[in-house]
Amino acid sequence: MARCGARLCCCCCCCGERESRTPEELTILGETHEEEDEILPRKDYESLDYDRCINDPYLEVLESMDNKKAQRYEAVKWVLVFAIGVCTGLVGLFVDFFVRLFTQLKFQLVQSSVEECTEKGCLALSLLELLGFNLTFVFLASLLVLIQPVAAGSGIPEIKCYLNGVKVPGVVRLRTVVCKATGVLFSVAGGLFVGKEGPMIHSGAVVGAGLPQFQSISLRKIQFNFPYFRSDRDKRDFVSAGAAAGVAAAFGAPIGGTLFSLEEGSSFWNQGLTWKVLFCSMAATFTLNFFRSGIQFGSWGSFQLPGLLNFGEFKCSESDKKCHLWTAVDLGFFILMGIVGGLLGATFNCLNKRLAKYRMRNVHPKPKLVRVLESLLVSLTTTVMIFVASMLLGECRQLSSSRHSGNDTLSLQDISKDVNSSIKTFFCPNETYNDMATLFFNPQESAILQLFHQDGTFSPITLSLFFLLYFLLSCWTYGISVPSGLFVPSLLCGAAFGRLVANLLKSYIGLDHIYSGTFALIGAAAFLGGVVRMTISLTVILIESTNEIAYGLPIMITLMVAKWTGDFFNKGIYDIHVNLRGVPLLEWETGVEMDKLRASDIMEPNLTYVYPHTRIQSLVSILRTTVHHAFPVVTENRGNERDFMKGNQLISNNIKFKKSSILTRAGEQRKRSQSMKSYPSSELRNMCDEHIATEEPPEKEDLLQQMLERRYTPYPNLYPDQSPSEEWTMEERFRPLTFHGLILRSQLVTLLDRGVCYSESQSSASQPRLSHAEMSEDYPRYPDIHDLDLTLLNPRMIVDVTPYMNPSPFTVSPNTHVSQVFNLFRTMGLRHLPVVNAVGEVVGIITRHNLTHEFLQARLRQHYQTI
Repeated sequence: MARCGARLCCCCCCCGERESRTPEELTILGETHEEEDEILPRKDYESLDYDRCINDPYLEVLESMDNKKAQRYEAVKWVLVFAIGVCTGLVGLFVDFFVRLFTQLKFQLVQSSVEECTEKGCLALSLLELLGFNLTFVFLASLLVLIQPVAAGSGIPEIKCYLNGVKVPGVVRLRTVVCKATGVLFSVAGGLFVGKEGPMIHSGAVVGAGLPQFQSISLRKIQFNFPYFRSDRDKRDFVSAGAAAGVAAAFGAPIGGTLFSLEEGSSFWNQGLTWKVLFCSMAATFTLNFFRSGIQFGSWGSFQLPGLLNFGEFKCSESDKKCHLWTAVDLGFFILMGIVGGLLGATFNCLNKRLAKYRMRNVHPKPKLVRVLESLLVSLTTTVMIFVASMLLGECRQLSSSRHSGNDTLSLQDISKDVNSSIKTFFCPNETYNDMATLFFNPQESAILQLFHQDGTFSPITLSLFFLLYFLLSCWTYGISVPSGLFVPSLLCGAAFGRLVANLLKSYIGLDHIYSGTFALIGAAAFLGGVVRMTISLTVILIESTNEIAYGLPIMITLMVAKWTGDFFNKGIYDIHVNLRGVPLLEWETGVEMDKLRASDIMEPNLTYVYPHTRIQSLVSILRTTVHHAFPVVTENRGNERDFMKGNQLISNNIKFKKSSILTRAGEQRKRSQSMKSYPSSELRNMCDEHIATEEPPEKEDLLQQMLERRYTPYPNLYPDQSPSEEWTMEERFRPLTFHGLILRSQLVTLLDRGVCYSESQSSASQPRLSHAEMSEDYPRYPDIHDLDLTLLNPRMIVDVTPYMNPSPFTVSPNTHVSQVFNLFRTMGLRHLPVVNAVGEVVGIITRHNLTHEFLQARLRQHYQTI
């Protein structure tokens, strides 16, 4: 509805009167063609129902639940949260194990080939072997993305959208996590400049969404009778826990994972969820730690490897008394590094945005094979560049067994076993090693440890070339059709930048006793903060990864400066990709200038409504001719219409809203009648050709008062299958729509699918009643109206929707300021927000599209033009 409103607004401003009319208005004026397709296209992005529908089936569940049942329900939640953490840790173990296996196999064979071909002069053969490994792995990763396209990329933008209330198709399916986890290990093992930590967040979110459901659409045989947690509201909480568990497993940072889910992911949060998310993150961290420590070191239960990426321990050598991790003087350099990191991050995001736009225009519309070829081209270029750079541009650095006071050489006794084993000696004589090959011909985690924990081992030229190549190639890589993360490439770029700063300070300013690892860590934080624009969660993640609380202040200052600098030019990389995909993501708050608008300025006044007692033929017509996911339940208050009329002038307080909907409401009635001709019942087709002239007598009592006095008082049988007649007066077209509640499309389809209705000769009390479990049995994929077998339904039967509608949804007044509307909509996680005037009439509805930044900006410009 909001898109239609935005399209109507643009047409009013840019086109003439004829082009500004809605399709309903053109229907009334006879300017449409009968052969137009009545089934409207479905939207790519739907909203999620985070608001709880407190209808009669839900109230029956509450009435049957005592304290013991509530406690068991809460205990099951804790068990599921723990299971989500354990499963996420196992997914991380699977990815890490095979990445290490494939990477070690590849580098061992290539290194042996390089050492042999150095003497024989057959380095081209070594390059071909490396290309064979990398291209094969990348090809497999691309094929998995073809199977499930949403598995491409890091998945963080998609999970951010999901937790914001947007349903991204296929984002939390079992097939997605299989393709994601398997594809990312091939991407990393294939030598692409990507990381496996970002996809871990997506994988954890999928586990959180699917595990509590005890069913799978991909594996339809997996069906358990577990009717609990079948709502978007419950699934959102589990997805938040799973995303946090993914961060915790990736970095060994359970607190950072919790804060990440709060800062970057979830738009809606409650206090009870915090403890469950932290518990889930702890379970994921210790599950991964337990198995990795046992597999790699053989010491089960020692917990030596907390995450997939661990930065190691930062400390100065005991022999260097003047060395320090950082001082107050260093904060000035850290602030400057934050500024440079913000500029570099903004440049990275700008280039990647242009690449993404180019792919959307020139690559994605073409056959899927083109995407695979692009991935192979990136892999080919990356492999050739790192091989040539390592062979030709690397410098031979001296190995020594003792550390000099100037920290110019490498001490083999003072570095870890992993760092020692990652040294490469390509083309270098004895006691020397190739610094460029040491960075490129190692797993990315080993390269990070080299930059963090070795002193004086990399020349400024090597660091500069390494940074430039990694910057350009990782920017090109992020966005191709393979599962890929951005955390590790950004950390490597930033660490090289920080290490370069440390070398320059030592060489040209004479600060010999600064700790190079600290500057590498700050550089990594500055660049990563400039790219992703995270602050609180990233600070805690880096602190937990380093296990050094002393770095808290410099990391926080650097990240804030990098974010402020980058925000001056563009948004974070995830927000950029969300905007490029057209996802209606809601920001944290609106601008101050938006308070010049009211709810009446942004709402959609062209309503599609249903009556409390509606014929099946009318419900089918509504569902087939609209794509709306909720419908106001209204009655036409015919007995009180004289109170709203005085001569020919309306005195109702929503006069302008009524004037704007005269043609729309009449057109809606006409379109419903015309669309009924496609109903599969011959009885309905014959009936549609007849003119129904009967009219209900006016109600003598106030309908709302009847509802308040008796809970199950039936509503008047006002049928929307009557086409508006040309003889209708203004009063007949203007009957006030008294608002009684909101009914969802999924609920209406479920009622039709199960045949919940009664005949004219019966009372509404004879209508079958569905329980809450039966209403949510088909969650999360309810049957489509176009797939239902309607031949068995009598179109004259009536459906009483009052027991299943939400009689008390959140509503706002037409005069409510936009900031208040926005805060209510976002904070409560709403999907639909009816606008109801002072006398109980629904005059419009607000959806997510009406609150997006682009839509509000367009309405604000229109407001200024009106003034």
